[in-house]
Amino acid sequence: MAPRQLQIGGVAPFSATDYPGQLAAVVFVNGCAWRCSYCHNPHLQSRKQPAQVSWRETRDFLERRVGLLDAVVFSGGEPTTDPALPDAIAEVRALGFRVGLHTACIYPDRLARVLPLLDWIGFDIKAPFSRYAAITGVRNSGDPARACVQAIIESGVAYECRTTIHPFLLPPEVLLDLARTLAEMGVANYVLQEFRAVGCEDAALKAGAVHGYPDAATVAEVAQLFGRFAVRWAH
Repeated sequence: MAPRQLQIGGVAPFSATDYPGQLAAVVFVNGCAWRCSYCHNPHLQSRKQPAQVSWRETRDFLERRVGLLDAVVFSGGEPTTDPALPDAIAEVRALGFRVGLHTACIYPDRLARVLPLLDWIGFDIKAPFSRYAAITGVRNSGDPARACVQAIIESGVAYECRTTIHPFLLPPEVLLDLARTLAEMGVANYVLQEFRAVGCEDAALKAGAVHGYPDAATVAEVAQLFGRFAVRWAH
């Protein structure tokens, strides 16, 4: 058992979408320092709420799924918030699972400690780094995000970089600026995710959501910058 226990906000016992090509369980970790306007898991932002599931219970569940699942993904919230994350990842690897991580790229130092333990990472880049505060509500939040991107690219860990798109937050010219910056940094696998109103507490964003944004011409211009590219439309 890990010396420190993850503060778990919930467990999804089966997912075919959270780790590309793998059948995975998803462990949601409480805590996030940012307050993104479109967050669809706001109930996981606080570290003060009690854990919904203990790490012991979660580990026992995972032991029963050895041979039935391929991987375990740690998500949130922001899982690198929790100091018990490296120990939990090590235990999951010892069970024989591949390990994935979803991160908003908040803590470069903490991410660096777990990168060597990961098989795959899905990371969110929200806007051009100079515009981050408009989404996260935190000054200078683009700086750690930039550092995390560079660390991920240099690590060689398989990844998916993705950006949630909304016309209020990322008009076409801003989206193109972000895409060019990421391509210049070495990002080769990029996904645009259409805004989903589920969980979002911002009434203006909900009212301003446009299905099918951005248009085909903008999508085509972004696509040509990356070796692998997709748009994940909301349903």
